Amino acid sequence: MPVHNADIAEIFNRIADLLDIQGANPFRIRAYRTAARTIAELPRSAADMVERGEDLCELPGIGKDLAGKIKEIVETGTLAQLEELKKTTPMELADLMIISDLGPKRVLALYKELNIKTLEDLREAVKQEKIRRLRGFGKKTEEKIAESLEKLAAAGKRFKLIEVEDLVKALVERLKRVPGAEEVIAAGSFRRRMETVGDIDILATCKRGSPLMDAFVNYEDVREVVSHGDTRSTVVLRSGLQVDLRVVDQESYGAALHYFTGSKAHNIAIRKMGVKKGLKINEYGVFKDDKRVSGKKEEEVFAAVDLPYIVPELRENRGEIEAAQQGRLPQLITLEDIRGDLHAHTKVTDGRNTMEEMAAAAEERGYAYLAISNHSKRVTMAKGLDAEGLAREIEKIDSFNAQSRGIILLKAIEVDILEDGSLDLPDDILKELDVVIGAVHYNLNLPREKMTARIIKAMDNPCFHILAHPTDRIINRRPPLDVDVEALLKAAKERGCFMELDAQPDRLDLSDVYCKLAKDMGVKIAISTDAHSTAEFDFMRFGVGQARRGWLEPEDVLNTRTWPQLKKLLHRK
Repeated sequence: MPVHNADIAEIFNRIADLLDIQGANPFRIRAYRTAARTIAELPRSAADMVERGEDLCELPGIGKDLAGKIKEIVETGTLAQLEELKKTTPMELADLMIISDLGPKRVLALYKELNIKTLEDLREAVKQEKIRRLRGFGKKTEEKIAESLEKLAAAGKRFKLIEVEDLVKALVERLKRVPGAEEVIAAGSFRRRMETVGDIDILATCKRGSPLMDAFVNYEDVREVVSHGDTRSTVVLRSGLQVDLRVVDQESYGAALHYFTGSKAHNIAIRKMGVKKGLKINEYGVFKDDKRVSGKKEEEVFAAVDLPYIVPELRENRGEIEAAQQGRLPQLITLEDIRGDLHAHTKVTDGRNTMEEMAAAAEERGYAYLAISNHSKRVTMAKGLDAEGLAREIEKIDSFNAQSRGIILLKAIEVDILEDGSLDLPDDILKELDVVIGAVHYNLNLPREKMTARIIKAMDNPCFHILAHPTDRIINRRPPLDVDVEALLKAAKERGCFMELDAQPDRLDLSDVYCKLAKDMGVKIAISTDAHSTAEFDFMRFGVGQARRGWLEPEDVLNTRTWPQLKKLLHRK
């Protein structure tokens, strides 16, 4: 039974959640969350490292105790500590923390007072109006919980992109090694690089007699075989992810790949265009009078309706077809266009590597510059910097740059936007910086008008450059701020400020829709990783994927520029 990095990270996150509900030492809880994050972002398999006898203690945030726990998970598939925790605190309680307004203390109160263990228990308690009667809750909180439950039910179970990447990659690679396998590719929302996916569609071609389907249903990570056929089978993996495998003829491969990549709205629009030309377009090919005329390659489907190839990320029927017809499809940004990262943390606050280590890792990726942007003092849990601490950081960065013959470190800060719209540090120190990144971390429940005014007031400060993770959402865990994003974009345009696309796969904030709006309004975007370790620089691929879904070209992105070019853009008049 394979143990993926996602499995290890899930166990550590579950332990952290249960310890949090029990009111354990916050630093102990944080250690598990840090370990989960470290393992989730590893570019290689932790299980392989264990098998080779490598020292896991060399990983950021992993000490001897946690290294032993990782080895135990790899060897047994579980962790004795988690089993012990489950005896005193029901595992299901961790699922409740996905609901807005339910932190660990409230989850524990619901369990103790109303014996609420599951989301279904919670729905029933809301229905019977029991929660509003509890001390510390009230009618408004109950209504917010009800709203969150409705949104959760409407969305269904969806997995973050990072949660399925390794699982899909391992499965696809396994299927490619099956005798007789030819083409094997993951399609659907995964191929379109959506921030979350509900299930996975794998498309394949193979030689006659290939045991591809048998290999699929017998894959060691399969928990349940839903169906097993000659050309289509469905399984559920141990993670709960449903995967469909479809085997198609080579002559239909391009048409099937287009059809199963989607989206549904894009496919319908293409089929309608085909009908106007007397063509029938489906997953089997492009047909004229019941005769297949093309469909072996995906490009042929577009050519049949007089369109150039449209990349998967744009296939949402949001204007890409009209743009293709008019010859104005965007030349989308690629990972190779990125010249630097404008948001990164070090050990000085809540990062897991030193400034020198972060600089070396960024330079290894070919970056010309890296902004060292630790937290300001308001973020006490991250040991945020006051003015004196930031001044020391400025000196260290200047010293580094004086000796460096390669990468340039930019003096920066992720400064908190306080509730009244002021910044967490004085202008005297902020004006010494190359980049000032404003962020909202506290008082997240302000009404829409007040939250919007708060952020716009922060933009009024001439030291302000970039708004970090503008809606402050955490995918599948925390909803976006109630804020008028269009008003923020308008204000940014007027003041010469910019927006961040935070590439952390938990955030991917701005959304693709708002990226497109920013482009249309002429507001440039910084695609930054918000890296807290050297490994997290790899998250840039998620940011670029989101940017491509938002139609962004290199010109629309700040950090595709050289430092001299960027410096001019950051200069506020």
